[in-house]
Amino acid sequence: MLNKYKNTVTERFLKYVQIDTQSDPYSDAQPSTEKQKNLSNVLVAELLEMGITDAHLDDSGYVYATIPSNSDKNVPVICFCSHVDTSPDCSGENVKPIIHSNYQGQDIVLPDDNSQIIKLTDHPDLAHQFGNDLITASGTTLLGADNKAGVAEIMDAAYYLINNPEVKHGTIKILFTPDEEIGRGTAAVDLQKLGADFGYTIDGETLGSLEDETFSADGVRISITGVSQHPGFAKGRMESALKIASEIVAKLPKETLSPETTEGKEGFIHPTNILGAVESATIDFIIRDFTVEKLHAHEAVLKAILDDVLNAYPNSKATFEVTEQYRNMKEILDKYPHVTEYAMEAITRSGIEAKCMSIRGGTDGSRLSFMGLPCPNIFAGEHAFHGKHEWVTIQDMEKAVETIVNLCMVWEEKS
Repeated sequence: MLNKYKNTVTERFLKYVQIDTQSDPYSDAQPSTEKQKNLSNVLVAELLEMGITDAHLDDSGYVYATIPSNSDKNVPVICFCSHVDTSPDCSGENVKPIIHSNYQGQDIVLPDDNSQIIKLTDHPDLAHQFGNDLITASGTTLLGADNKAGVAEIMDAAYYLINNPEVKHGTIKILFTPDEEIGRGTAAVDLQKLGADFGYTIDGETLGSLEDETFSADGVRISITGVSQHPGFAKGRMESALKIASEIVAKLPKETLSPETTEGKEGFIHPTNILGAVESATIDFIIRDFTVEKLHAHEAVLKAILDDVLNAYPNSKATFEVTEQYRNMKEILDKYPHVTEYAMEAITRSGIEAKCMSIRGGTDGSRLSFMGLPCPNIFAGEHAFHGKHEWVTIQDMEKAVETIVNLCMVWEEKS
């Protein structure tokens, strides 16, 4: 425990989730939505009130702040990072957080939509939460624990460090990013201004987990040009781009290579959007696996499906565009094993079983690692994210705060 510290993480979290910060994948703005800055401005004001004098929000939507070193040692500069945006997959407007005290395994019926029921059988991690205090939304929105739990935990840890100067630490950098949920969380980050040597995103799930490995990720866009004709005179002439697109999706593997049929280290091909008409259509895919070689193999499967379908449409054509999205951060983190080891020790010091895991997804840390800031991902306690059943517990958030503080101490002790 942190010297009988009265945590502020819950109060902060309940406040933050009520600020709509949903990002928009169809916006070209930076950040993609101005409303993300509403939370970022609140965070800057709170950091300044703590006494962190350089806290500021830049024009691109990033919050930067520094907790100065209080150690005589030459301690590497470490950064803690979380993102302020919530997923575009589910509404984040008018979030009504609810605390369910002393959870005992019961079904939780969300009051604004009684069809939304959080059940122990659907959420296995709830088996470890008996006696804890769950926070959910009310049934019509996501909660926003992804990643406002992480934001609140970093803020509470900063508050603790500022108010407990006897806790020795090196220079600590704080970074809050926009647009992580749409893959643009590091698009305009200024790492030179940040000035950190190593980093940690606080954006993980299960209590005690540390993720040092992510998916590698590509996007694929297939753009189809068909042959449009008046439907009354189309026999033997029309080649509908929309039907071609539909056939491609229909031919995707059904027992393998899909999100709904894979787990663990298995990758997938996933269509995320289809748009079109008779003359032209596009299909967007995300391709995921843990190695680039497997990504390329999955892309070859998709390209073969496209070519096979087009064989039946001799007057139509298509382009196949692959875009790199992010890469498995383990490629970088394996070169700096102490970054992961120190985090594991910090988790253990917090009285938790530390678990090093792989994540079937990506974080800002994936990109940051390849940009020169090695950055594994520490648990924030968020669960069932991107949907109306999202939940977190007060106790898990408090343990994340303790882990952050312990990690600052570990770096100082070992320098």
